[in-house]
Amino acid sequence: MESDDEIRRVPELGLELPGASTSGREAGPGAAGADRALAQSSTAQASARRRVRSHADKEHKRLKRLLRNRVSAQQARERKKAYLTDLEVKVRDLEKKNSEMEERLSTLQNENQMLRQILKNTAVNRRGSGSTASGEGHGQ
Repeated sequence: MESDDEIRRVPELGLELPGASTSGREAGPGAAGADRALAQSSTAQASARRRVRSHADKEHKRLKRLLRNRVSAQQARERKKAYLTDLEVKVRDLEKKNSEMEERLSTLQNENQMLRQILKNTAVNRRGSGSTASGEGHGQ
């Protein structure tokens, strides 16, 4: 029969080594079954903890993924904004250059027209003065 101290003692779960007995009795067939039951209970608790941890881990991973996605989306928006700003600057520069080139074209076309007119007038004057001079010389 067990002493009063042994009866009042409450075993601490999880700290007991496999094969150790809290009652001080020899480990027999009944004790092995109790140890197995304790081990299965401990395994079930660990499994439940893993499931809880797994759910918490999944939620944590989901939140991290959402945060990474938000950061990535924000960076993409900033890159797009910088790209569009750069394009707008290029458009303004090209419009300015185009305007300058159109003005230069107009100036060159006017200059070309004036030079053609001068050339035409010069050719007419040469023909006119050349034929007059040669005509007078032949007539005498």
